Amino acid sequence: MAVVTLRRGVPSGTEWQAARLYWAAFGRKLGPALNPPEVAVRFLAEQLNADRAVCALREGQLVGLAGYQLDGRAFISGSGRAVLRYYGLRGWWRLPLLALFTRRPAPEQLVMDGIAVEESARGLGIGSLLIEEVVAVAAEHDREQVRLDVIDTNPRARALYERRGFTAVRTQRTPYLRGLLGFSAVTTMHRPVPPRGARTP
Repeated sequence: MAVVTLRRGVPSGTEWQAARLYWAAFGRKLGPALNPPEVAVRFLAEQLNADRAVCALREGQLVGLAGYQLDGRAFISGSGRAVLRYYGLRGWWRLPLLALFTRRPAPEQLVMDGIAVEESARGLGIGSLLIEEVVAVAAEHDREQVRLDVIDTNPRARALYERRGFTAVRTQRTPYLRGLLGFSAVTTMHRPVPPRGARTP
C-alpha cells in the first residue's frame, strides 16, 4: 500500500487538481452560486490561497485536502469583484448566495473549511490525518478551538468529525434553502485545541 504523506499548503502546480477535488466534494452545495462546473473550477483554482490548506499526497499525487480560515484569510478568497469578473455583471445574484457560506471566526478560533478526499483514496484514514494536521496548525497559532459547519445532508462527514472529537454546539434550521442549495440545516461543531506539543490520540 502506498504511503500517504501530509504537507502544509497546496503544492505548486496542483492548484487545478486541488480545485477539481474541492469541487467534487462541495459542488453540490456551491453549484447554485458557481455553476457551470468548468467556470467554477477555474474560479476556485485561481482564487485559492495555497497556504491555507493541508494536503495529503500518495505517490506524489494530491489525494486529499482540508482548507481553513486563519487571520482573516480563507482557503478560497472569492471577493465580490472576483465573482463579477468571472461571471459578469449579470452574475450579481451569486453574491448573496455565496454570502450564506461566509463565516467569521472568533479570535480564539481557526475555522476548518471542509475536507475533500479523492474517491479512490477513501477508507485510508486520510480525513482523520487532515483533521489532526489542521488542529496542529491551530495549536501553532495559539488558537483554542477549531470550528466547522456541516450540513444535514452530509452525515458521513459529521460522523467523521464526531469521531475526531468535535461536538455540536448549535444547529441553524434553514428550510428555505432546501430547494435552492439542497440542505435545510447547518450544524456548527467545535473541537478544543490541545496546548502546543501535547500528544493527540
